[in-house]
Amino acid sequence: MDIRESDETQELYVRIAASDVSSPTTTEYGSRKNKQMSIVIMLSTLGLVVICVIFALYVAWRKRKLPCKTILVSLQDHEDNYTNESLNSDKEMLPFSLSIIAKSTNNFSPNNKLGEGGFGPVYKGVLEDGWDEKMLIYEYMANKSLDLFIFDESGSFMLDWPLCFGIINGIARGLLYLHQDSRLRIIHRDLKAANILLDNDMNPKISDFGLARWLSGYETEANTNKVVGTHGYISPEYALHGLFSVKSDVFSFGVLVLEIVSGKKNRGFSKQEHHDTLTGHAWRLHNEGKSLELVGSHLRYSFVDFQVVRIVHIALLCVQHHADDRPTMSSVVLMLGNENSLPPPKQPAFFTKDKLLEFTPSSSVPALDSVGELTITHLNAR
Repeated sequence: MDIRESDETQELYVRIAASDVSSPTTTEYGSRKNKQMSIVIMLSTLGLVVICVIFALYVAWRKRKLPCKTILVSLQDHEDNYTNESLNSDKEMLPFSLSIIAKSTNNFSPNNKLGEGGFGPVYKGVLEDGWDEKMLIYEYMANKSLDLFIFDESGSFMLDWPLCFGIINGIARGLLYLHQDSRLRIIHRDLKAANILLDNDMNPKISDFGLARWLSGYETEANTNKVVGTHGYISPEYALHGLFSVKSDVFSFGVLVLEIVSGKKNRGFSKQEHHDTLTGHAWRLHNEGKSLELVGSHLRYSFVDFQVVRIVHIALLCVQHHADDRPTMSSVVLMLGNENSLPPPKQPAFFTKDKLLEFTPSSSVPALDSVGELTITHLNAR
């Protein structure tokens, strides 16, 4: 402390540490910084609230604009695909009534027609809410898929032989259309029970063309270096060499027919005493004159003997090892519709379980033919 005197005044000087004194400049800077931070936080909070409100209003608007109630359908694929692509079990699909579709396409006006492919005409439609979406619209199938009937105990007892015989005929005619009557020759490549849909009257419809390929001109077969399909339904020439043709679908059809008759899956089937696959077991019974023993419990009291024997015989012709030995679908349809004599079937492919396990898809098969890829939009979950 220091006191200094002048003529008229006294001045008092007190010495303190510099750290105990804050500069006005620093204080003002800190105050401004705090104010700026508060403003930023306040504006950020306000912006977040505004975004949440806008999003909530948008969701509410979309819900009001839905043309119909959204339903969730659980789809289960009990088969193993060699593509190793797993699908979500829950699929969200919007059902549209015929009136909505007709209104959106101006009653299927020719002016709205964009073109026509192997599966029918394609129309441009505008929904009332203005949605922009590409859709593949299927007829609603009230009875779902065939596998739920033939492989499930609760569903299998709803079947009888006349119904199964009609389903087999319907599938055969559907394949005939794809192979011969369609503008394009289409190879389905994944024909199986899960891909056969049933309408209200249990009429079969072949579905899921996601793996299908089409052949142009006079092509009858093609090669691929990527084997796709479902274990148990794939023909040997396709599985081992990547070669597919209409005879590949014929093989799958034969397996499917044996599954319908027996109520058993070809995949995983094994007879203890012979280690036969389903196709091998059916062939052994046929050669022993015991084809009726193949009939499953779901058809035990309704089947017609000679029809079952003939159906099994036709199925065995379809699953013969060599593609050239198998009939075309036009021949199959004729055989199903008459009682003419049939040639004896040769040993089927994958006769025993051991033979089936030898199947290893080729990963280096050269693509010798140029084919077109048929692409289908999947509604994920659509």
